[in-house]
Amino acid sequence: MEFKTFLFYAFSLILILAALRVITARNPVHAALFLVLAFFSAAGIWLLLQAEFLAIVLVLVYVGAVMVLFLFVVMMLDINLEQMREGFWGYFPMAATIGVVIVLEMAAILMRNFWISEAQVPPASANIGSTKALGMLIYTEYVYAFEIAAVILLVAIVAAVSLTLRTRKDTKHFSPSEAVKVKRSDRVRLVNMKSESPRNDPPAAAVTDTQA
Repeated sequence: MEFKTFLFYAFSLILILAALRVITARNPVHAALFLVLAFFSAAGIWLLLQAEFLAIVLVLVYVGAVMVLFLFVVMMLDINLEQMREGFWGYFPMAATIGVVIVLEMAAILMRNFWISEAQVPPASANIGSTKALGMLIYTEYVYAFEIAAVILLVAIVAAVSLTLRTRKDTKHFSPSEAVKVKRSDRVRLVNMKSESPRNDPPAAAVTDTQA
């Protein structure tokens, strides 16, 4: 067995195990971290196929940006794990059926490659093109699709931030606009207080009383 073939099977095994842990981990933070591992393993397979650009984009975009956003959202949201797992077994038959179909399709493709010998597949980079060529296509022919994707990501970021700003019982909120409009007379009040000391002390002067 060649070293490249060994790396392919190693990356594939890690990718499958990480994908299984994504859907079986009880802690959502652990599931997100296993998804990061799955992305890195997929990037390694892309490198073996000589598609360096796709591997770098997978790591920088998904691991460096999207997964970091997912981790922040998961850690900031108050997720009830027991409530999330209440309807798990209700969706299990459909999920198992889809999983079996995917496995059969992959097995059919692999068996076809084992039984039929074909010419060696050219490197993926030969069909994909260089980074410069991809940039020219994205910003000329596919510029509208690129802008739509950017808007969708922006909406997703705004929605994720909005989820963390919902009102909770254990948090205190104040209006920044009302805080800016506050004047000194609204916070400080001068009151006259009589001395209750049994000694013959002079009357107490005006005392400042701060309101919360």
